[in-house]
Amino acid sequence: MTNKIPTQPIRARFVKFIHAITLVLALFLACSGAEASLRRSPVVIAVEKVGPAVVNISTVVQERVSPVFPFSRDDFFRDFFPDFFSREYTRTSLGSGVIIDGSKGYIITNHHVVARASEIKVITSDQKEYEGRVLGSDPRSDLAILQINMKEKLPDIEMGNSDDLMIGESVIAIGNPFGLSHTVTTGVVSALDRSVRTEEQIYRHFIQTDASINPGNSGGPLLNIEGDLIGINTAIYQKAQGIGFAIPINKAKRIVRELIREGRVRVPWLGIEIQELTAQLKGHFGLSQEGVGVLINDVVDGSPAVKAGMERGDIILSLEDVPLSSPSEYRDALGEYTVGDTLRLRIFRKGRELTVSAQPSSFPLNYARQLFYRRVGIEIGEVDTRTREKYGLKKGVFVKSVRPDSKAAEYGLRAGDLLIKVNNRLIEDMETFNRAISQGHHLPSIALIVQRGSIGYSLTLPF
Repeated sequence: MTNKIPTQPIRARFVKFIHAITLVLALFLACSGAEASLRRSPVVIAVEKVGPAVVNISTVVQERVSPVFPFSRDDFFRDFFPDFFSREYTRTSLGSGVIIDGSKGYIITNHHVVARASEIKVITSDQKEYEGRVLGSDPRSDLAILQINMKEKLPDIEMGNSDDLMIGESVIAIGNPFGLSHTVTTGVVSALDRSVRTEEQIYRHFIQTDASINPGNSGGPLLNIEGDLIGINTAIYQKAQGIGFAIPINKAKRIVRELIREGRVRVPWLGIEIQELTAQLKGHFGLSQEGVGVLINDVVDGSPAVKAGMERGDIILSLEDVPLSSPSEYRDALGEYTVGDTLRLRIFRKGRELTVSAQPSSFPLNYARQLFYRRVGIEIGEVDTRTREKYGLKKGVFVKSVRPDSKAAEYGLRAGDLLIKVNNRLIEDMETFNRAISQGHHLPSIALIVQRGSIGYSLTLPF
């Protein structure tokens, strides 16, 4: 009788062995996949999504500098040795930008990245180099829009929403400082609606983050954890360590629209004249001495203020929840917005508070002469042919009269004087005068160059 080895148990053991091997392999592959998925964090995904739209911006700025040493201020030596007393230097700087329209070649960056640049080069993430030109730049918001000419559409990014940001949420700052590869830093939103004071001005409504922002990634995008563009990084303030600031993208949208359409940001105009609210005026209008505000002392007929229901004698307590205690604070707060924005103002009138909504317009050019007379006390007229021939003038407007109680009279201006420049802008005729006033209507002072006979002099008046 022959003994047979049972085959069923052997097959069963073999099948179990194969299943075990398969399970081990599956677990190994699953673990490897899990490790890979953990490495592909939301930050990695966001950078891969937005990275191709981040560019390097390099600029060349030419500056003429006068060295300080004996005789450098002597006109005789400066006239005879101009090259010795004035040297021209060339410097370069680096920054970043982000493409917002790849078909038109529109790029957002900071104003300070391209300010005074004589040459701008843009290098994309695939190492292609383009010549950039400034479509418009706004120093008040530190934003600029560039355009490059290209043959094919470039990777771009859509602007997101910065109104729903939360303090503590994760953010990512990307830059391309050297045109070689991206730099990425991460952090959280530390604060919202921050104001930053520099030597030149106050910047408002910044996003504050602890993500490192330096001159190299200034102008690049700030992203939320989902890769949405929520801000434009700016290195305008570098005194504090570990603190970065970004311009909210919703504010940038308004600025960019203006820059593309106008080449500049038109300063909004409500059509009101305001003054400091003294303790005596507070008592007169029934406002507590602790209260803040600015007094409306005049409203221009047909202006946005009239349409909003604002009246002479109203006290503006706040503009978009920013408390106002001086005319300069009013100008700063209004300057954060653009023509067409709807603004909410809190008003104190006859013992009660109310809220009005106003939509500022651009400054009307036909109001320039009237505003100039009201604030400065000078009535302006065209220079006639005889006067031009007498003094050999090709440009300028003349002073028709000076209000006796005005600052202009106090400073010695009189009828017959000629205005050659206003705020460093050459005045060729009444049209250029109107435009100069239009562009400076929001400023606290106005700089004039006046000619009297063959002598010219400059002065600055309160405005």
